[in-house]
Amino acid sequence: MSEQHLIPLRELRRPLVVMAFTGWNDAGNAASQAVEHLGDQFDAELAFELDPDDYYDFQVNRPQVSRPEPTETEISWPTTSVEVARLDDRDLVLVSGPEPNMRWRQYARTLVSMMRSWDDPQVIVLGALLADTPHTRPIPVSGSTTTVTQAEELGLELSTYEGPTGITGVITAACAEAGIKVVSLWAAVPHYVSHAPSPKATLALLNRVEDFLGQSLQLGDLPELSRAWERGVDELASEDSEVAEYIATLERQQDETELPDATGDAIAAEFQRYLRRRGQ
Repeated sequence: MSEQHLIPLRELRRPLVVMAFTGWNDAGNAASQAVEHLGDQFDAELAFELDPDDYYDFQVNRPQVSRPEPTETEISWPTTSVEVARLDDRDLVLVSGPEPNMRWRQYARTLVSMMRSWDDPQVIVLGALLADTPHTRPIPVSGSTTTVTQAEELGLELSTYEGPTGITGVITAACAEAGIKVVSLWAAVPHYVSHAPSPKATLALLNRVEDFLGQSLQLGDLPELSRAWERGVDELASEDSEVAEYIATLERQQDETELPDATGDAIAAEFQRYLRRRGQ
């Protein structure tokens, strides 16, 4: 195993670790773009890179060639990067890269070993999946955790999923086994508009990450991109009556299902986000 260290990772303060991986776990690139947005906002610096030879099949995740000058050639290899940003009272750690192709157990052990040396880390694993959800409604984000204590503290469900998993599931299990607090947040991307980008799903994930940061995020042009994305899907649906009827059916189903969820806790959480964004 070999890694590249660019800045030290010692003495991080109660780090909030946000992870996302492109590929199977990342419908519409919603999760990976959420991590990218966090890195841009907080000027995160590269701290650590895994050696791509250990974890990637370059016939699946191919390196990219670029030419800064006509006579220069640069190769960019697929890898997992760890970036760090200093916040007011804690540190933010961002882990991102393509889902690895091999040695998943070693990959997870490497990341968990890094986190075990920190004081009280909280891990958030982001994902996005294709689902029967209408683009015209708020993007659902499901949250789960692996311990009863965190489920009660954060108002989340215990994870009950059984079946095939990606690297997100492997890392979540490895964190739980090591006693590291870990939460999974998954955005439901409408399956009939699955191509990237999916800014509305990215925005939904960032809204949930705000709750863990305890501070508002600068959302930049994401809200307008989300509205433009929705208008674009509206236009496509208007040209196909069957698609329009299908979307109307999904709207009715979701409205009926989610009416009971308008609880006092849900309303209070949304109001807190509103106040944070206005600096109150």
